[in-house]
Amino acid sequence: MHKKRVFSGVQPTGNLHLGNYLGAIKNFVDLQNKFECVYCIVDLHAITNRQDPNELKSNILETIASFIASGLDPKKNIIFNQASVAAHSELAWIFNCVARIGWMNRMTQFKEKAGANKENASVGLLVYPNLMAADILVYKATHVPVGEDQKQHLELTRDIAKKFNNDFKCDDFFPIVKPLIPKEISRVMSLRDGKKKMSKSEDSDQSRINLKDDKDLIDQKIKKAKTDNDSIPSEINGLKNRHEAANLISIYASLNEIPVDKVLNEFGGKNFSTFKSKLSESVVEKISPIGKEIEKLLKDKKYLSSILQNGSKRADIIATNNLKEVYEIIGLTKFS
Repeated sequence: MHKKRVFSGVQPTGNLHLGNYLGAIKNFVDLQNKFECVYCIVDLHAITNRQDPNELKSNILETIASFIASGLDPKKNIIFNQASVAAHSELAWIFNCVARIGWMNRMTQFKEKAGANKENASVGLLVYPNLMAADILVYKATHVPVGEDQKQHLELTRDIAKKFNNDFKCDDFFPIVKPLIPKEISRVMSLRDGKKKMSKSEDSDQSRINLKDDKDLIDQKIKKAKTDNDSIPSEINGLKNRHEAANLISIYASLNEIPVDKVLNEFGGKNFSTFKSKLSESVVEKISPIGKEIEKLLKDKKYLSSILQNGSKRADIIATNNLKEVYEIIGLTKFS
């Protein structure tokens, strides 16, 4: 019986936004009271695309600051950066030899990111799902919080665990990871286009609420957020094909932790100018304190580095012990 343990990784993109908070970080904070949690800044995944070295280092610290400012406790959770624990890369190579090329070719995210020019894509981009599986299984994590776009990668992790256990006749060595899917999945969309996810990569800063935005900027962005000319409906069916309207109402519901139908019951028949004022209040109330705390933490890089160092030591103990067992199972020996 495996100990219940949650693992999740976040790319060090820097300047995290409302979508990152509602879609992942808020859930991380809730999970820390129910599980032993391992939260990783996946900097090795980040370099599948070329990164500016100085910006990458800065983004790692800013991501950690965003975690802590949002309520993650570095004493209660293991928080670290992936490159600090070598066992991730070592187990990923072993999984490169367990997983099949056909499995990699079926991964839709590779097809989307590589596009038509896949012959020019890095090998790392092709096989990074194996590294993702190693991230999870090197801790023998039993649960992973996932969104819609990560389900395929989790299925691959389960396939790799089953194949390893079967190939080396070590039933139940790696757990068959279970997805943790929130009852209400917060998929936050762009404020300029309700069909696109809120993203740092979108050119317009008006498309997103950054965690470091101040009150005035949040007010301005919400006021300018795209809507339609119709009033707010009283029932969920009234949001069909109204992507921007549905997005703003979903954000309000997530921030206030209430169902969408309750929001519609309260605001149904009203215009969006009234609703936007209330939405802005909710965003400011939740995000402004986080932004102020991020700015404060970023002034103490020594403290942020100490969190990473301590987390890496704790993670390395678990990962190294599990990797040692893997080596024994498959017949590898370190003569040192």
